[in-house]
Amino acid sequence: MFGIFIIFVRKKRMGKSNYVDIIKEQTQRALWSVENVIICIPEGYWEKCYCEMPLWKHVYHTLHSLDRWYINPDKYDEPSFHEADLNNLNVSTTKVLSRQMLDRYFKSVKEKVELYNNNLTEDKLLHKPDGCKFTCFTLIMGQLRHLHYHTGIIMGFIIADTGMWPQVIGLESSIPEGKDFPYYE
Repeated sequence: MFGIFIIFVRKKRMGKSNYVDIIKEQTQRALWSVENVIICIPEGYWEKCYCEMPLWKHVYHTLHSLDRWYINPDKYDEPSFHEADLNNLNVSTTKVLSRQMLDRYFKSVKEKVELYNNNLTEDKLLHKPDGCKFTCFTLIMGQLRHLHYHTGIIMGFIIADTGMWPQVIGLESSIPEGKDFPYYE
């Protein structure tokens, strides 16, 4: 009984009353961060190589993983422009994805994730999606972890080369509106 009380108190302190609301909010914050980091990539850096791969490929790897693994990796259709190893940071490819293409892809992935989250229930969190060996909660948490890992790497490339620091938001900051101030001053 005491354990249930602790969970209740922790949830109330976080400002949300259930796990789905917390997942929705944290996912919104993560998606804002990813979009902001993409906005902060200077035009001349889009094809610059980091760790032997162009920066656009680091962005695509991050978005592709979110697209595939957040909902159900076993029931997934590749984007129409995808080709073998395009998302693989260990394999060079000849195809190049433009900023505009990846901006559109980000928007489609964001819409898909938000729609999924809007239909998510507490009961679904510990169930495994059709054909998948992981629970919905495991997939979501794994992707939020992966998303922040790669967003941080991309931020590091930007900071190291430009000296400019893309904005980030914590638990208490409001999600900024618009795209007027993507960097810290």
